[in-house]
Amino acid sequence: MKRFPFIAIVLFFPFAAKAQTVFHDASTFPLLGKISDKTETRYERLPVNLKNTVRPPVWELGKNTAGLALRFCSDSRTIAVRWETLNDLSMNHMVPTGIKGLDLYCLEDGKWIFINSARPTAQKSEVTVISDMERKERELMLYFPLYDGIVSLEIGVDSGTFIGQPGIELPQRTKPIVAYGTSILQGGCASRPGMAHTNILSRMLNREIINLGFSGNGQLDYEIAGLMAECDASLYILDFVPNASVQQIHEKMEKFYRILREKHPDVPIIFIEDPIFPLAKYDLNMRSEVSEKNKALHQVFENLKAKEEQNIRLIPSAGMIGNDNEATVDGIHFTDLGFMRYAQYLYPVIKDILPACENSN
Repeated sequence: MKRFPFIAIVLFFPFAAKAQTVFHDASTFPLLGKISDKTETRYERLPVNLKNTVRPPVWELGKNTAGLALRFCSDSRTIAVRWETLNDLSMNHMVPTGIKGLDLYCLEDGKWIFINSARPTAQKSEVTVISDMERKERELMLYFPLYDGIVSLEIGVDSGTFIGQPGIELPQRTKPIVAYGTSILQGGCASRPGMAHTNILSRMLNREIINLGFSGNGQLDYEIAGLMAECDASLYILDFVPNASVQQIHEKMEKFYRILREKHPDVPIIFIEDPIFPLAKYDLNMRSEVSEKNKALHQVFENLKAKEEQNIRLIPSAGMIGNDNEATVDGIHFTDLGFMRYAQYLYPVIKDILPACENSN
């Protein structure tokens, strides 16, 4: 019997090779949300001249990147990020994505659309945020961590694709809104950076908002008022009441206001009441504290009105996060639901103020 040698036949199919991810230093792209570029490092909020003058807790919180966002443009099918956080912070009432994660958005027909979040895996993380997109040029925005800082950041795109400066200047950066306040304003406890209410409002208005929220430390520090006064703002939002004591409101609120007003006699300034926290429905001490703080706020505000101060407004807090007690994580700090409700509550107020302000310039 004749034997024939076994011949293996290998069939080759044309598989598309997966593109390699190439990382680019993010320091070349525009950074939104900073009130000053004279900081110790690029990714922080307070200028270096405040290091030895402002209270230490405020200085340290200034290294949190709440409200900062990076703008760039790319035609890559894949967007990845590689970043190192400053503190690798963890908290028992806020998820890691909000504390130290990143959020990617895309501009579609003038509106910012959420793509995906970059969930941190360690102090140094590398995450593919999105892959397998249609290859076309997109305007992109990356929101930074709310309760941690960033040491370094790189953006990854497919090899052979483009990444560069944004082609459309949105959000609008001339005359930003400057917001000052507490842990809630800083973004506690949003599930991801894009859901802090200042970031939501920035997208709704397509306007840069500078977030000067300092967790537990929105106590009317005059150094922060001085910093705010250096900014050519369209609107100042003062949302400090949850952190300030009744005594601080009486003793410091008018001077804080005067620092702003001295340099900006016509810029609108809004004051916001202490929220009616869900916990205050049952906690009688908290209920009394909220009431007393809001009473003090009204007293100082009415005193300003009596002195014929112009372009000031006091925003009541009743109903700002709904009335169903479902908008916080701990009876105080807002969930995404609370932040969305808060942004929707403030949006018509701000829209009403800004056109009048812009028409006067």
